[in-house]
Amino acid sequence: MEKTFSNVDAYIASFPPDIQMLLDDVRSTVKKAAPGITEGISYGIAAYHYKGKPVLYFGGFKKHIGLYATPEAQQEFKEELSDYKQGKGSVKFPFGKPLPLPLITRIVKFKMQQLKSSSKR
Repeated sequence: MEKTFSNVDAYIASFPPDIQMLLDDVRSTVKKAAPGITEGISYGIAAYHYKGKPVLYFGGFKKHIGLYATPEAQQEFKEELSDYKQGKGSVKFPFGKPLPLPLITRIVKFKMQQLKSSSKR
């Protein structure tokens, strides 16, 4: 049975301390890169939206942190993400390797620019 969480604090608190630190690092990176972003839980993981539009999601799993930022973001950062296992719109950052926080910052900024550009049309 899937656990449900009322907020991202509760979600992160459900993990062991070493994973909590990694998830907190991703969370603070996302929030710093995108002022005005809103935070919540969607699909059972941390979700971030800007003016009601999804920016990205992330979650902790057995062996990795999953980041979900759409296929467009993956294509944009294809070379930098090539060392990581990927799916359609997702990338897995394995535990035991440093998190690419500067890359996550660039992905968030790219997504925010996309959303801001599309809202001007």
